Amino acid sequence: MSSSPKRSVLVSGASIAGPALAHWLHRYGFEVTVVEKAPTVRGGGYPIDIRGTAVEVVEHMGLLPRLREAHIDSRKASFVDADGRPVGSVKPEDLTGGVAGRDIEVPRGDLAFALYDSVRDDVEYVFEDSIATLHDHAAGVDVTFRSGTRRTFDLVVGADGIHSNTRSLAFGPEATHHRYLGHCFMGFTMPNDLGLSHEALLWNVPGKSATRYAVRDDDQVFAIMTFAAPEPPTGAFRDPAAQRDLVASAFAGYGWEIPPMVEAMRAADDIFFDAAGQIRMARWSSGRVALVGDAAHAPSFYSGQGSSISLVGAYVLAGELATAPDHRTAFAGYEERTRTFVETNQALAFHGLAAITPGTAEELAQRDEALRGDRDLEINDAGRAANSALDLPSYPVPTAS
Repeated sequence: MSSSPKRSVLVSGASIAGPALAHWLHRYGFEVTVVEKAPTVRGGGYPIDIRGTAVEVVEHMGLLPRLREAHIDSRKASFVDADGRPVGSVKPEDLTGGVAGRDIEVPRGDLAFALYDSVRDDVEYVFEDSIATLHDHAAGVDVTFRSGTRRTFDLVVGADGIHSNTRSLAFGPEATHHRYLGHCFMGFTMPNDLGLSHEALLWNVPGKSATRYAVRDDDQVFAIMTFAAPEPPTGAFRDPAAQRDLVASAFAGYGWEIPPMVEAMRAADDIFFDAAGQIRMARWSSGRVALVGDAAHAPSFYSGQGSSISLVGAYVLAGELATAPDHRTAFAGYEERTRTFVETNQALAFHGLAAITPGTAEELAQRDEALRGDRDLEINDAGRAANSALDLPSYPVPTAS
């Protein structure tokens, strides 16, 4: 597929999976266009982990030294009870099944910019635009953009996240593929008034958690508040005021540092609210359109593996497109090689739920007993298995420039 003339690929989304795929496709000789609805690559964001097989991918990309330099080096995660009394502390890798000294933790924006910079001069980026319509036919995919521009590509890949527009256009409504995990979450930044450094502090009552995460010695921390809800609050998804009220109501009446967190949440200008969920699909391709990353198989933040799966999936998809005789064979190979890896990591989210937000008093007591007894949490062994659930396929990868 790398013979002349170059095959053209439109990639929708410029977060993690999209630029990673663009990187590999360019190295294999494809003509790549990335479209992103935001005005630029978005920085900031919560720290993310690059673990297991994904470390091999970024090493092959030539990005490992840059990401090692940006490594956060979190030192511990401490748990407190409803009244703020210490329960126990663990090393970060005990919540991920990771390997100290090998795995990488960086701010999401650092990874996004590293991926973007690796290919920004080699592929076409179109910002402040998105796909409006797709017409998949034997000779290609006709695309109409929201700007009114019309173009035809050999292939289209949706890398536009859990709420993928590409998926909706090619595979139908999100509700068909979304699996709600029974929890909602609100993320924001707030002052580091507890003096935290290189650590996370987690508070729990049954079905609720509140976390403050200090990256290095910053005067701000990332905060996240999660709570169980029997149904996703669909009426609040487009209403920030309703989101704030919902979170404030869920955490009303609790002591310790919860009231200051609610107050900070109400004042924050960077809130992010969503339902914790996964994308489950029988197929990740249809005709000449495929999906990668969260658009295909979001595992939820409870797995801690979304970015790693995206990096691995982009590597495999590009490798299959470069070596298979046609796109149908390539898409089938991509799914066959990665589905078990994806499903193993999606299952990890349920161990994450049990560790971070135990649902009942009994489950919370069991989790706390393990912490007090200095025993591994279930997520540790599950994480190790998930991190190594795929031996990275070998493709004839051109040398990184």
